[in-house]
Amino acid sequence: MASIIFAGGGTAGHIEPALAVARQWRLGHPDDLITFIGTKNGLENSIIPRAGFTLAHIPKVSISRKPHLSWLGAPIDLIRAVKASQIILRDADLLIGFGGYVSAPAYIAARIARIPTLIHEANAKPGWANRLGALMTPYLAVANPVHSREFSDALITGLPLRSDVAEAFIASQNDFKAARISAKQRLGFDKDSPLLFVMGGSQGSVAINAQLELALDSLLSRGISIVHSVGRANPLPRAQGAYHPVSYIDAMADAYLASDVIIARSGAVTCSEFRALGRYALFVPLPIGNGEQFFNARSLVESGRAEILEQSQFTAQYLITHIDALLARSAAAPIDGSDLDLAAAEKIVALGEFALAKR
Repeated sequence: MASIIFAGGGTAGHIEPALAVARQWRLGHPDDLITFIGTKNGLENSIIPRAGFTLAHIPKVSISRKPHLSWLGAPIDLIRAVKASQIILRDADLLIGFGGYVSAPAYIAARIARIPTLIHEANAKPGWANRLGALMTPYLAVANPVHSREFSDALITGLPLRSDVAEAFIASQNDFKAARISAKQRLGFDKDSPLLFVMGGSQGSVAINAQLELALDSLLSRGISIVHSVGRANPLPRAQGAYHPVSYIDAMADAYLASDVIIARSGAVTCSEFRALGRYALFVPLPIGNGEQFFNARSLVESGRAEILEQSQFTAQYLITHIDALLARSAAAPIDGSDLDLAAAEKIVALGEFALAKR
C-alpha cells in the first residue's frame, strides 16, 4: 500500500485534472492512501471532500505578479508552507503536482525528503511553480507540446478530462450529430434554433457578461437561443424567452455538446473539454496572468474549431456584427468531438507507477 499526495489547489484548472488522475489511480490501486494538499480558502475545500478524497492544508503563499510590498513576506510564507508540506509528505511514496500556489512548497518539501515527484503542466505556457518543480524531477508530463526548456523532454499525455465529459464523449462518438440534438433538447432549447453558450469560468466574467447584456435583445430578435453561465460571484439576470441565465452549469457536458458557438475564456481545462465535445468557440483570453490563455487555444484555431479575440475587442457591437459569421464557421466545423485527451489520466498514472518503481 502506497501513500500518494496530490498538489494542485486554488482553481478548477488545477483541481479538476488532479481529481481525474486521482480517480484513475484509485481504480488501479484501491488500497493506496490518497491525500490532496490545499489551503483553507481555496476552491478545493468544496470540490475535493465532495469527491471523496482527504484534503490537508498548508499556509497560502501569495506572490504578486508585479512588484509589491507583499514580496517582502513571501520568503517567510514559503518557509512555513514548506514545513507544513513536509509534515503531510512525511510518509509519502509519490507526489503528483499540477501547478498553482499549492504546488511549489510541496515540490521543495518532496525534494528535501527525496520523494519522487511527477509534474503535469496543463497550459501551453508553464507557470512559475511548475517551472520551479521541473528543475527537481525527471518525471514530467504536458497536456500539449510546450516550448519551454524545462519541459522540452516531457511526456505528452493530453489533459485529464472530468468524468462527465469523458463519459459524454464515449456515449456520443458513434453519432455526434444525434448526440448534439439530444443535448439541446435536454437543456430545454429548440433543436432547430442556433444555441450560443456563454461562460466566464466558475466565478464568471464581468467583462463578458456586460457585453452580452448589451447585445441580448439583438441576438434574441434573430432567433438565437442563449445559455449563459454568469458565474457564482455575479448576480443572476432575469430569464426571458430563449435566454436562460444560470449561476453555474451543472450539465456542462450537455452544454458543450448542444452549443453551436461557445464564448469563453481559454483556460487549459476549458480548451480540453471543448476539444472533446464542442463544435466552434470564440475564446476571449483572460488579459492578466502570464499570457498562457492565448497559447492554450492555438491548436483549436489551427484545426478550424475556434478563434481568439482580445477582451478589449469583445464588445456588444462585435458580437452583433459577427454572430452570423461565427454560426457559419460552426456549421462548417467538424461535427465530431476529439478523443485526444481521453486517455490522459491513464498515461499520467502509468508515469507515476514508473516513478514509484524506480524509487
